[in-house]
Formats: sequence, structure tokens, C-alpha cells
Amino acid sequence: MTRILLVEDNVTFRNALKEILHSRFPSMEILEAGDGKEALLCVKGSPPDLIFMDIKLPGENGFTLTSKIKQDHPEVVIVVLTSHDLPEYREAAFKCKANHFMVKGSPSSQIFDVIESISSTVHQDS
Repeated sequence: MTRILLVEDNVTFRNALKEILHSRFPSMEILEAGDGKEALLCVKGSPPDLIFMDIKLPGENGFTLTSKIKQDHPEVVIVVLTSHDLPEYREAAFKCKANHFMVKGSPSSQIFDVIESISSTVHQDS
């Protein structure tokens, strides 16, 4: 089973994304974190397969968190998800070893495509 972690401080957006994901992938385990400390705790025990990472978070930002997580768990796929489609944000995301960069409000199909590609890889390795 694919495990996803949503790292997003905006509860309304996080809940909306969770509902969209559950509607398409009902058996998927979805973890949630509202800040960097919660995110690191979720990753520490049993890392998820995929993380949707907001950039602007209380405490540490999403770029710093992405670097930390990738250092200890390079196999975890991280999608930086932001409201701001700026070239410097894209560059920073990939510099931190994020696998993907998406803008909030992108078509759900883009998110589904990433999840389906991760899920097929996870199931092949099992």
C-alpha cells in the first residue's frame, strides 16, 4: 500500500487535497503534518513513499525539510507543492533534491499521475 504524507499548514487546503486523493485512491494511507516537526516525526518511524511538501511552513521551510528528509531517506519521493510558480522556487526545490515541483491549483490529473507512477514502483519492489 502506498503511504503519502501531506506537509501543509493550511488545514483547509490539506483537507481538500486529502479528500481528492481518497476519492481516487481509497485504500491509500494518508498521513498529515502541519509543520516541520510533525513532518520529521512522521518520516522518522516508517517513511512514506511520497511527500507533498509546502514551502511556507511554521518553523522550518519546505526546502530545508526536503533536504533533511532526502539526506536520511533518499528513496522517498518529494513533490514541492506551492502557490508561487517562481523560477527561483523551482530551482531551490530541485537543489534540495525534490523529485517534482507543482503549483497548487494544478489539475488533479497531474497529482494522480505522480501517485500512480510511485504506486507502481512501490508495488514492483514489494
